[in-house]
Amino acid sequence: MLDIKLIRDNPELVKKDILDRGGKDTGVVDRVLESDVRRREMLVEVEELKHQRNKASEEIAALKKEGGDASGIVGRMKEISEKIKSIDSRVRDVEVDIRTLMLEIPNVPDGSVPTGLDEEANIEIRLSGEAPNFTFKPKAHWDLGEELDVLDFERGAKIAKARFTLLKGAGALMERALINYMLDMHTTEHGYTEVFPPILASPASFEGTGQLPKFSEDMFWCRNDDLLLIPTAEVPVTNIFRDEVLKEAELPVKYTAYTPCFRREAGSYGKDVRGIIRQHQFNKVEMVKFVHPDTSFDELESLTADAEEVLSRLGLHFRVVALCTGDLGFSAAKCYDLEVWMAGAGEYKEISSCSCFTDFQARRANIRFKPSDGGKPRFVHTLNGSGVAIGRTVAALLENYQLDDGRVVVPPALQPYMHGMTVIEKPANPI
Repeated sequence: MLDIKLIRDNPELVKKDILDRGGKDTGVVDRVLESDVRRREMLVEVEELKHQRNKASEEIAALKKEGGDASGIVGRMKEISEKIKSIDSRVRDVEVDIRTLMLEIPNVPDGSVPTGLDEEANIEIRLSGEAPNFTFKPKAHWDLGEELDVLDFERGAKIAKARFTLLKGAGALMERALINYMLDMHTTEHGYTEVFPPILASPASFEGTGQLPKFSEDMFWCRNDDLLLIPTAEVPVTNIFRDEVLKEAELPVKYTAYTPCFRREAGSYGKDVRGIIRQHQFNKVEMVKFVHPDTSFDELESLTADAEEVLSRLGLHFRVVALCTGDLGFSAAKCYDLEVWMAGAGEYKEISSCSCFTDFQARRANIRFKPSDGGKPRFVHTLNGSGVAIGRTVAALLENYQLDDGRVVVPPALQPYMHGMTVIEKPANPI
């Protein structure tokens, strides 16, 4: 959520940012300002009435001391008190209206974000590694997965529905191995503390990180309990400090978490319908930071580097892309996507998004820190990034490490986590 002072002082800038993101409803800015004016007018009126009430109270005290009749003034004071009560109620209603409107306004992109309406305006920042060269036509991971009996799409759909997949044998082992590989790297080398949060969260938690109210249709709801299945560990981990005040000396706080993630993908019909790139349920290791406002964009660079290291050690070819305004997430001020090369598909696919949200999420979730100099509490800046998406990494390893006989090499960095397995091959007696 933006600071309302920014909207008051720079309404045209906020409107421009909405348009740069591809939004159309700039009128929400005017509605916020109109409600804000009403609120401030009522507060002025209330203050004047309170002044009158205090003055009347003094007059009553003086009359009683002199033995005079104060009944008239008492009646007037009661009328003033009723007016104050009525206006206070209206102020609370308007404040609710303002917050509801403010929740619809996206974050302001940082000045370094390229302007553009879609991914065509994204800018490639760097490439890492080299794409594998094959002497044969590489297969897509869904074909390899079925032939090796490590991915079972038909039974996954039978158990649940389409876009749920059953992983078997070496496929399930690779999924688990990648989780441990990533968590070990982030905790022992990158300085993150591991947490394992609830995978159900309240609407308030989703509102705090910006998933609600905008992305309600993408969520799996447990309506009877008023809880939602998380789409990413960003939601519960960011809300660890909701409504809390940290000490400046405690910053930065760096957490990493593995969780299953759940997304309805309501707006993605027809996209990546084959394979495990776009699933309703998937596993992910997430990195979340709570940092000082002066260092947040430097922290974004280091967060992105932490995600890159995961892919580099696996020997995967990928690129880092700076997202333009129109491709930027609702809450993000700046974002880098890591896109891994998929040899079978012959294209790059997003495998991690690393974002700085400035104080946007912290305002919504009321996460602050107390400055060491004793000043007023300030909002922290929050960041998060996938470190990285597990299923997409499995897909990338299958496609990029395949052999001409249909087997798949396990990269050296992952072999210790797969009990020394060096090659995935079809089991002798698949079931």
